[in-house]
Amino acid sequence: MSTVLITGATSGLGRYLAFALVRSGHVVLAHGRDAARTDRLVQELRAEGEAQGFVADLASLAQVRALGAEVAAARPDLDVLINNAGVGSGDPGAPREVSADGHELRLAVNYLAPVVLTRALLPVLRAGAAARIVNVGSAGQEPLDFSDPELTRGYSGVAAYCRSKFALAAHTFTLAEELAGSGVAVNVLHPATYMDTAMVREAGIAPWNSVADGAAAVLALATGEVGSGRYFDGTRPARAHQDAYDPGVRRRLAAVTDQLLGL
Repeated sequence: MSTVLITGATSGLGRYLAFALVRSGHVVLAHGRDAARTDRLVQELRAEGEAQGFVADLASLAQVRALGAEVAAARPDLDVLINNAGVGSGDPGAPREVSADGHELRLAVNYLAPVVLTRALLPVLRAGAAARIVNVGSAGQEPLDFSDPELTRGYSGVAAYCRSKFALAAHTFTLAEELAGSGVAVNVLHPATYMDTAMVREAGIAPWNSVADGAAAVLALATGEVGSGRYFDGTRPARAHQDAYDPGVRRRLAAVTDQLLGL
């Protein structure tokens, strides 16, 4: 059985995944932003199997790096990373928000945090015989404006969300090429449309699907053999935004990402 880290495990899709995995005999490493909620979740999970909690605010890159170091030290047996945590589009008409580091919040949490956490955990993932990275993306994808990657002009929460998920998809394809032959598979998916989550309700949308619908797709990538560098719509192989496959776009994204991360 695998040792699985799930970010954003205290609610919604992440919480459902945590219980599904622990009940299947996997060791669940549950990340949450709030210490009390994370501790409560871990106590519930331990009634079903083996679980450990980790706390970090993914809107702080220092905390993301610390999370990566803590998990790597505590669980060198890590097999699967599910980058699930995210910030939705928010209330219609809500103003632009920034992270602890001053980055546009959705880009920071939905894209920069998974990039940084994945990089921190790659050494332990590579050390395993076969490891998997599952990036929870979205069918809502919009290419970044490289002249304004942080959306300082004409801000909208929907655009910010869609750009962050486009970046995550494009990054997934680049990372898959880098990891070819390493034994580490990395894929990205749109789990289900408008799941019954706080994120969806916050945006004023009536849910279309349950979190169970989305969880089935994530579990398939986390526990099955599906190859690497692929995009799925639910459990169905699909195509991400065409620009996410463009080598030139991906090179520019990598350069902008390094710039934003101060590398």
